[in-house]
Amino acid sequence: MKRYVTIDGGTTNTRVNLVADERIIASKKISRGAKAGIDDRDGLKIELKRAISAILDENNLKESDIIKIIASGMITSEFGLYELPHLIAPAGICELHSSMAEVSFPEISGIPFVFIRGVKIASDDLSEFDMMRGEETELVGLISLCDNNSNTVFVLPGSHSKIINTDDSGRIVKFSTTLTGEMIMALSSGTILKDAVDLSVDECDSEYLVKGYSFAKAEGLNKALFKVRILKNAFKCSPKEVYNFYLGAILADEIDNILSSDAKTVIIGGNKRIKAPTAALISALSDKTVLTVSDDDVERSTAIGAIKIFEYND
Repeated sequence: MKRYVTIDGGTTNTRVNLVADERIIASKKISRGAKAGIDDRDGLKIELKRAISAILDENNLKESDIIKIIASGMITSEFGLYELPHLIAPAGICELHSSMAEVSFPEISGIPFVFIRGVKIASDDLSEFDMMRGEETELVGLISLCDNNSNTVFVLPGSHSKIINTDDSGRIVKFSTTLTGEMIMALSSGTILKDAVDLSVDECDSEYLVKGYSFAKAEGLNKALFKVRILKNAFKCSPKEVYNFYLGAILADEIDNILSSDAKTVIIGGNKRIKAPTAALISALSDKTVLTVSDDDVERSTAIGAIKIFEYND
């Protein structure tokens, strides 16, 4: 049995998984990510040591039972555990494998760490320049779980949503980032829309998603957002209708980016709260084939991707 510990380092949280034969056996969430490293880098080391030790103890394993600790995401940023420069696209599993870095952190664990780099689009054009840390590993995992990836655009909704175009070899050739998840949370909690947007709603309403999208495209996002309040107070729309109009407006530019792609198939992973409305909008506005990755497969895609990258042999 091949056992690994994988670390998915985010900006705010870090996920530590025990993986055996590509199945996640145990998982620990640390409420500390790269952002905390700005002021206290040693804090992440302490939490990682605790999480890794706990996972091994709870599963009656020794450090010698684990092949490597494979880490990706913001843990390789300037505020993470070990800084690595981005790879420059195009980049896929081969390039990610060959650029890995193996490092020892005896203060955390006797198991060697292997770090996976992020990927960036390097350009003098601000509209083209972009970067990711973690999504490249998630993408490799998703590709391995999908039957056919030709002529496909991948969408990874989340706090920082990614729209990724790959070539026939699965290499990242182009991508764009939007602050979708952060906008949804920030605008609904830090503005007058707090009284109008009910974040407990989790049901799609295609009609109001399209209405929000269409209004934002015709009148602009700023104006569309205030109409959310009017829908609730003057038009007496239901919480579901208001929330879906709100989502449709925020997703408008992202959806246009996806629709402009020549790809005939859209594969959507990522955050489950944004995944369903994104799929509903694309289906309503185009004839593209839309495939949504199951929540279970999304949950394990980064861990599986990390192992695929580590074990890659061309």
